[in-house]
Amino acid sequence: MAAMQAQIQALLAAVGGGAVAGGAATGTNAGSHMEVAKPVIFSGEAERVGGFIMACRLYIKMKLRGNTMEEQIQWVLTYVQGGSADVWKKNIMNELEIGEMEYEMVEDFLTNLRKEFGGGEEESVKVAELRKLEQGEKTMEEFVQEFKRAARGSGYEGRLLVEEFKRGMNGGIWRKLMEAENPPTSIEQWYRRATALDRNWRESRREEERLRKKEVGGAKQEQKQSLPRPLV
Repeated sequence: MAAMQAQIQALLAAVGGGAVAGGAATGTNAGSHMEVAKPVIFSGEAERVGGFIMACRLYIKMKLRGNTMEEQIQWVLTYVQGGSADVWKKNIMNELEIGEMEYEMVEDFLTNLRKEFGGGEEESVKVAELRKLEQGEKTMEEFVQEFKRAARGSGYEGRLLVEEFKRGMNGGIWRKLMEAENPPTSIEQWYRRATALDRNWRESRREEERLRKKEVGGAKQEQKQSLPRPLV
């Protein structure tokens, strides 16, 4: 951890000074002479996470674009201090130190920060996204994956999640499953059986189309063979 702290201090010196609690200092580095406001110290307040992320995103874009992802994350962490954020920050720093970070870019890290501290704000966004989903022209496999992504962090579970899934799927599949001798009950059963039913229906449609084309082709060939040969 001491080595990580030393790296952070070196990074701060390179970009123009450390974080000052409660202030929005400005700084420059060798890559740009434009003054860019640094974020205010963030302590885990849900109502401030959006503004904090926006400030970090802007500063990284303007000042730290040439730095590695690890350095950009370390820089953000210097402005995460106190309150409920300290434990989360310590865990992230440990992951950085032992090389277990799973982020591909700093934007993934900022998204995780929003999910961690967004609280009700993040949940309401997820609920709104979930309630807008409809299968439409998508395969059931595609719809299920999209639905699962939206459901994470929405607070929906159990019967409420099942009802939302039924609302979004195409009516034909919903009716067939509801009219089955043993309708699905859990959300996993709905995922599995709806996907199987949709796949079978699509395969059946493809086979019907193949046979139709074959019949049309055969009829055309028969008609061609039955035509009288032209007089020469």
